[in-house]
Amino acid sequence: MRGMDPLGTLYEMTGEQRLRGLVAAFYRRVRTDDLIGPLYPPDDWEGAEKRLADFLIYRFGGPQTYIEERGHPRLRGRHMPFAIGTAQRDRWVELMDAALKETVMPAQAAELMRPFFAQVADFMRNREG
Repeated sequence: MRGMDPLGTLYEMTGEQRLRGLVAAFYRRVRTDDLIGPLYPPDDWEGAEKRLADFLIYRFGGPQTYIEERGHPRLRGRHMPFAIGTAQRDRWVELMDAALKETVMPAQAAELMRPFFAQVADFMRNREG
């Protein structure tokens, strides 16, 4: 566990396969989404999926693969080239919530993840409206 950070316990609660399953379920939705799908490079779906899965695994207390391969997350800076407003934020959260339901996360894990995803999605906003 990373200090007193409850998010750092999620890896133990969910396991790596369930987290990777969550990200796969999310990206299945993103690929066909008319609002946020076009924000993703069409030739790097597998890379995007791996990066998000590795990030969540790291953030939720698992192996540090993301940090070893990519360094500090710098999430806002990495997302700056993409126009992310309120509509994109809300859609991202909606698709992730649907993926959470499909993956059947333990209730306690989902309760911790939902506010985390909402906070991170809001932090990524870089456009008004």
